[in-house]
Amino acid sequence: MKVLTTFVLLGMVDSHDDHFATVELNTNPAGNNGPSVAVMPVNAFPCEIYEGKVFYVVKLHKNQDAVIVCHEDDTGE
Repeated sequence: MKVLTTFVLLGMVDSHDDHFATVELNTNPAGNNGPSVAVMPVNAFPCEIYEGKVFYVVKLHKNQDAVIVCHEDDTGE
């Protein structure tokens, strides 16, 4: 069995409470199979989250864990 060693997933927060967030995850570019739904702990995010918050799950190297990277919000400045 081959395991993915490098990937980028595009995520969006659907809802959250004090402990968990329900998120949609898509491959980038998006495939024909649609998004996957996952429940993730809020403390896994390195930023403040809210409904509609975009983030990425990135794994760049075979020997490292995947990390969550938050999309910077456009402040209009």
